[in-house]
Amino acid sequence: MTHSGPPVGSEGGRAGGFTLLEVVVALTVLGFLIIGLNAGVRTGLGIWHRQTRQMTEVAEVATTARVLRVLLAGIPVASAANIERGAPLAISFGGTADRLRFVGDLPDGLGLARRAEITLALKDDRLVLSWIPRRFEQAGPPPSPTDAELTRGVTRLTFAYFGAPQPGEPSRWLARWDGPALPELIRVQVSFEHGDTRHWPDLIVAPQLAAPEG
Repeated sequence: MTHSGPPVGSEGGRAGGFTLLEVVVALTVLGFLIIGLNAGVRTGLGIWHRQTRQMTEVAEVATTARVLRVLLAGIPVASAANIERGAPLAISFGGTADRLRFVGDLPDGLGLARRAEITLALKDDRLVLSWIPRRFEQAGPPPSPTDAELTRGVTRLTFAYFGAPQPGEPSRWLARWDGPALPELIRVQVSFEHGDTRHWPDLIVAPQLAAPEG
């Protein structure tokens, strides 16, 4: 006498496989898991990208501020300047609220410095350092200035100068300074475009503290 097996679809027949409904449910759950995993990865990557961008922006602002501090603190004074008569005399210096020009020293990357006529100003949305070599004898037309972009996305660049407008007057912040006497302090303010997360703290430099003789 023969015994037939359990009919297809019965409880006994599920030991060797899954029903179509179970497969569909499993695939659906797996799909949700993959979607959730992808969303988590995208969120994590987005946070990482934002953090990386913010770190890059902070580093850029810090580098620009450091360059300006070194240049302004190291403005050379004329070798014949007599400090006892008043403020040190720069080789050349003149500033307005939106532009600053002076003779300074630019590093050449080899541990040396190149004396140059430097201008700091805003060009379009860029904070630019323009310079030409300082030459005592002009044998020909002056060379075209070289522009070095310090940072971009700038909407406003403001300089201010702290010192006495006239001998005997109290020192105060001024929007213009005509050299060659150096001001006691130079302030640099930078504003960025709306929505830009970068922040520029006021940079205040005392040029007379580290001024080398020319």
